[in-house]
Order: sequence, then C-alpha cells, then structure tokens
Amino acid sequence: MSQAKTSRAASSQNFKLAFRLALREMRGGLSGFYIFLACIVLGTAAIAGVNSVSRSITEAIAAEGQAILAGDIRFEIDNRPATGDDLAFVEGLGDVAQSVNLRSMARLEDGSDQSLVEVKAVDDLYPLYGSLVTEPALDFDARHGLIEGVYGAVVAPVLLERMGLSIGDRLTLGSATFEVRASLINEPDLLSEGFAFAPRFLVSVDALEAAGLLQLGSLVEYVYKVRLPEPATYDQLQAIRDEARADYTDAGWAVRTSANAAPQLTENIERFSQFLTLVGLTALVVGGVGVANAVRAFMDSKRGVIATLKCVGASSRFVVMVYLVQIGIVATIGVLIGVVIGAIVPFVAAVFLADLLPIGSGVSVHPGALLLAAVFGLLTALAFAILPLGRAQDVPATALFRSQGFDGAGWPAKRYLAATAVTMVALAALAILTSFDRFIAIIFLAAIAFSFVVLRSVAVLIQWAAKRSPRVNSAALRLAIGNIHRPGALTPSVVLSLGLGLALLVTLALIDGNLRRELAGNLPERAPNFFFVDIQSSEIDQFREIVATAAPEGDIDAVPMLRGRIVGINGEVPNPEDYAEGRWVLRGDRGITYAPTLPAGTALTEGEWWAEDYDGPPLVSFSAEEAGELGLGIGDSITVNVLGREVTAEIANLREIQWESLSINFIMVFSPNTFAGAPHAWLATLTDPSLDAAQEGQILREVTNALPTVTSVRVKDAIDVVDRLVEQLAVAIRAAAAVALIASILVLSGALAAGNRARTHDAVVLKTLGATRSTLIRAFSYEYLILGLATAIFALFAGGVAAWYIVARIMTLPSSFLPDVAISTLVIAIVVTVGIGLAGTWRVLGQKAAPILRNL
Repeated sequence: MSQAKTSRAASSQNFKLAFRLALREMRGGLSGFYIFLACIVLGTAAIAGVNSVSRSITEAIAAEGQAILAGDIRFEIDNRPATGDDLAFVEGLGDVAQSVNLRSMARLEDGSDQSLVEVKAVDDLYPLYGSLVTEPALDFDARHGLIEGVYGAVVAPVLLERMGLSIGDRLTLGSATFEVRASLINEPDLLSEGFAFAPRFLVSVDALEAAGLLQLGSLVEYVYKVRLPEPATYDQLQAIRDEARADYTDAGWAVRTSANAAPQLTENIERFSQFLTLVGLTALVVGGVGVANAVRAFMDSKRGVIATLKCVGASSRFVVMVYLVQIGIVATIGVLIGVVIGAIVPFVAAVFLADLLPIGSGVSVHPGALLLAAVFGLLTALAFAILPLGRAQDVPATALFRSQGFDGAGWPAKRYLAATAVTMVALAALAILTSFDRFIAIIFLAAIAFSFVVLRSVAVLIQWAAKRSPRVNSAALRLAIGNIHRPGALTPSVVLSLGLGLALLVTLALIDGNLRRELAGNLPERAPNFFFVDIQSSEIDQFREIVATAAPEGDIDAVPMLRGRIVGINGEVPNPEDYAEGRWVLRGDRGITYAPTLPAGTALTEGEWWAEDYDGPPLVSFSAEEAGELGLGIGDSITVNVLGREVTAEIANLREIQWESLSINFIMVFSPNTFAGAPHAWLATLTDPSLDAAQEGQILREVTNALPTVTSVRVKDAIDVVDRLVEQLAVAIRAAAAVALIASILVLSGALAAGNRARTHDAVVLKTLGATRSTLIRAFSYEYLILGLATAIFALFAGGVAAWYIVARIMTLPSSFLPDVAISTLVIAIVVTVGIGLAGTWRVLGQKAAPILRNL
C-alpha cells in the first residue's frame, strides 16, 4: 500500500513539474498554435451556435405553446364537423373556439382577377390565447360582421398588393361578397397551422357558410381549440389527449396539446439542426487533421528542447506530459472562444428570424448546447494530438546536435494508439447519442471515416503515379514531381486537407443546383398547368366542358377524391412515433381514391390488380415505398376512417409512384366497390405545355367565375413558393459548406507550416547547388498545382456520387452533373492550394544558407 502511495505521490509531483515547465515555455506566446487554435474555435463555434439556435427555437415554441396553438388543446377533424358525443366531450373540457380552414379562390367583383387564398373562418372567441393584430385594430363584429348585407374580411398584405386592393374594397369568395376591412399583421397560431401556399383570408364561420364552400367532400379542416378552466400540467394535457384518442376512436380526429404546439416545425428544426451539427462536426474533424499537423509542426520545432530534457534525465512520458499540458491549455482556450461565439449566435439569429419564428424575447444562453460543443472540441483536439505527441518519445538526445526530427519515426507506442482509438470512439459515440436521428448520424460518421481511408488511398495513388511518371526535361517540373513522392512529402496532408472539404462543397452545390434546375426548368415542363380541387360530382361535366373549350389541346385528368385517416394496421391502432420513416402517412388525413384499372404513371411492383367488375371484400393498392417504411405487405389490412365511417381493406398490390411528375397520385387506391354510393368530390389536372401566361389566366378566370367553389392551383405559383423555401434553406447549407471549406483551408495552412522545415532544407541545398529562386518558385507552383488538380478531381467524383445518391435515390428526382460546379471546384482547389502554398514557401526561400548548412 505504501508503494502505491509513493507511486501516486511521484506521479503528482511529475505532473506539477510538467505543468510548471509547460507554463514557462508558453510565456513567449502561442506561436505555432494559431492554426490549431483557429481549427478548434471554428468547429466548436459551429456546433455551439447551431445547437443554441435550435434550442432557442424549440424552447420558445414550448414556452409559447398556448399562444402558438391559440388554445390548451387542439382537435382537428377533416371534411366534417364534430357532432354528438364527440362534440360534447370537447365542449365539456372548457371554452371552445371553432375555426374552419380550406383553400379557395378570391375574385374581384367584376371577375377580372382572382387569387388562391388560405381561408380561415373563426368565431368570436378566437383567439383564446395570444393576440390577433390587424391594421386598423377592430373588434370581431367590426372585422367580420354583416354590414349592409356584406360580411367583413381581414386579409394578408400580400393579397392587397397582388390584387391592387385597399381597405374598403370588395372581393367575392364562393357565392358571397366580402369587404376588406383590415390588413392582417399578426396571426398568433400561424405556426401551428402548417405550411401555407397562399395568402390568408380571415372571415367568420357564419360568412363561410354563406359563401357555400362547405360542401360534402370538400377539403376542409374543422378545428376546435379548448381553453381549460384551470392551468394544466404537461401530464394532465397528455392524459386528456390519450383519453380523446382511446375513448373516441370513431371521431377520426388529430389531437394536439400546447406542449407540442407545432410538431412538424419542431421536428424539421431538429432534423435541420442535426444536419448542420453533423456538418459542424465534419468541420471539427477536418480541423482535427489541422490539429495533428499543427502539433506535429510544433513538436518538430521543439526537438531541441525535447532532446535537452532527455539529456538531463527526463523520461519520454514526462516529455509527452509537458506538451500534452500545453496542448490542453491551448485547446481549452480555443474551446472557450468557440463557446463564447456560439453563445452569441442565437442573439444574432433572433434579429434575422424575428419575423419568422418566436425567438425574439425568449433567446438566452443554453449551457447544455455550449457544454456539448466544448466536449466535442476537447475530444477532437485530444484525439488528433495524441499520435504526434506520442512520437516525441522517439526523439533521441542526439537530435540536440542535428536537425533530426521524427517524421520518419513510424507509429508511436501502442498505448498512444489505444488512447487515440478510445477518444475517437468516444467522439463518435457522443455524436450518435446526441443526434435526433441516430441512424443518419451513424451513416454520416461512417462516410467520414470511409472518406479518410479513400483520401489516404488517393494520396498513395498520386505518389505512386508521380514516382513512375516519365522523366521530363523541365528541371522545375522534375523537382515538383520528386517532391510529390519523396519521404515526408506534403501529398497526404494536402489531399486530406482539401479533399473532404471540397467533396462536401461539391455535394452540397450539386444538390442545390439540381433542386433549382428541377424547380425552375424540368419540373414545370413535366408538371400539369393546373390542379383543380373540390369539383363537386354535379359540376364535373360542366367543368370538363369549360376546360375543353378554353384549352382544346389540353389533357384533362379527373379522378374521384375522398379524405381518409389510417386508424388501424392489421387490427391495431398505429402510433406514428413508432416509425422512423413513413410516419407522415399516419399523421392526419390522406387523399384517397378508387379506380377500376391501374392509374397512369404507376407500375405494379408486387401483387395483381383487381378485375374491373370486382365486387368482393374491399381491396387497396398501396404505394410500395411507403408500404416498406410502414412494414406493410400483400395480405396486410388497413383501416381507414372516411367521413366518420371506418373501412377495412386488404392490401392487394403495391405500386411504384413517380411523385416528381406532379401528376395525380395517391398513397392508397381502393377497389371501386369500397366506396360505392359514398359522396365525394373530384380532383383534376390540366396539362398543356403550349399555354402561355395569358391563356392560363383566362382559363383560371373562366373556371373560377363559372364554378366559384372550385379551387384552382396554378402549379407554377406553387413551385415558386417551394423555390423560395429552398433558397432560404440553401443559405444555411452554403454557410455550413463554407465552414467546412474554411476548416480545410486552415488545415492546409497547417500542413504546409508543418512541412516548412523540410522545405527550408531543400531550398537551401538546391540554392547551394545552383538553383535560382525563380526555378524553386516554379517547382513549388507545379507541385501545388498538381496536388490541387488531383484533389479537385477526386472531390468532383466523390461529391458527384454522393449528390447523385441523395438526389436520385433519396429525393427521387432527376440528377445531373453540372459543369459550372466542376469548373468552380477546380478553380477553388487550384487557387487555394497554389496561393497558400506559395505564401508559405516565399518565406522559406528567403532563409540564409549558413545556419541551415551548419546543422546538416
């Protein structure tokens, strides 16, 4: 026991001595550690900032849940109002505000112009929480009441601008006329209502009924928001939700509480946050390579000090401990700077997101997010610093008298390899455990690890090719080729430094470019001109006649459409949260149809289609992709609630659907006898590539004026909305790619700095033998040019494959290689490599020969 105490005391004394020596050596500043510091700061700040913004948004949504939901509990039923016991249950909970949501066409009184609008009809209790802000400020009766036979409406400012309206002007909606009495400034529950394609048109429930838009089969959401008599805890809200789902299974409603006011928004934010966090982690890992290079260069510059310590009796472990303390101190400084930057990011983001998300007054510092980023930063620094530190033990004392380093020392002792492996595993485990989707995190980390292996192989291949290249006449080019494959060459460091960052940049750029190309060109060319929704069965013949007259060359596709919610799978109630993918199919109502024959644009992948005159038990055809995500197959049964009636059907076949065509497609297509006699509306498309904007406008006016309850959606307008959304997402993606590229540049700088000593020796020897400065500059330029070009070619290939897989396989969209991305990547790689290389080499060329030659 006394021996153990003696050993611990000695270890403690050694650490104190190492700590003092480390501090003394750092009195001269952080020279040699600036790139190390920059890499840690950049990666830590990226992770801390992304997670802090994400938590600010999610916490704000949770804190403002009542206002965002405009109630404590929200019940939604599609296509029919609540009745009987269902309505009694809701009304028994507390104050109930009813609203009705649908899309329709608002028209000028003379029929000269029209616009798709998101109609929301409310009662006088709306909103139960939060504030409805209008300009001018009016009470319910003044906003929506019937005055001189005309109801009032509050509309979004964009609709006033689009249709050239002012307060007091009139619009027609359905069969009723509305007076615009105010402009909508703030709608408290906008975030909880989901994504909107059109401007808001706010009216009263009575006015909506007068407009004649509430017809059987119309796509309508009936929403009931409840304000409980007493404040409720999270558990109490969940208990009410569970009771509504369990005891009122026939209601077919979706129930949401203020504790989860905007689930889709929250989930999307978490997913996007995970993506940016993983990109930040990539930047940190790329920066880790810079850490390794910086530590190697720093240790190389300290070879004399290391040899001196060994000459006076210091052990290898003590030497490693001294420099491990220094690296730990510098890493801590870098992490602290990154954490401070990350803590500031939410306050900056709040300024730009104030109009979009509720993170204004609720923004704060998030210790959990900052701690996570700090742990990532410290683990990365440790993981990549151990190996070059371990090589310090192999520096012999004779290096005090010779400029001998430890570049060729090989692998360090096994304990350093084991410590590196342990920290790498800890880093990966932390990334996986803290991810929203762990499977994606595993794939992402595996891809990074695979990329490192591939990049190392690429470097070996480049060196192999350089070693076996034919002899050239140019002395500068021969020197460049020799530098690429000689021992201690920069090739592995440069390829690894730039390769991962450029590959990520190419991947993101190609994904962004393909999406824009699809939205701007390919998709509009393939897509229909119009979608027409809520065509009543009594109007379908008139609709066909109007459209056929206005567009005689057009292709009209019309199918019956109902709305149904999946309430059972193989006799059990499904929980969407139990499914990693495909959960969206189980959330809310889905459009469904019936057909005697296989719909156009689809192909059977399994099973057989029913006979046209089939009259047996209900059958359903299911989308193959979504069926796989839900674990469904031929012979399984699904139960769908349609218009309050539950229908159970057996899956007869699976279909492959080309969603990107934007033609009429449904997840579920039933046998015709399933809904024989059921009331329903029709969904139709018009496809005519020859129509110009004026002709499309004329068709829109004729359909809207003749059939005011039909909702017409111009596909180009919808694509423009999505394009704007993609543009907003692209800003964040480009910023993330820029972070990774900056990390790559820092790493490249570190790699070149690490090789400066060898470059100095080479330059001095060559100048002594007669080489001129211009020859050496050309040689180094050729070397950097070849390495940059080779790395860019790899990045183009790797990024192209990754982008193709994501676009073609995951997004199921056409993917193509974009030449402008290729050219820009080549230019970036060459400029960065040659520029940084020459900037670092210029100082080397100015070194005097005598001090260097004396130590050779």
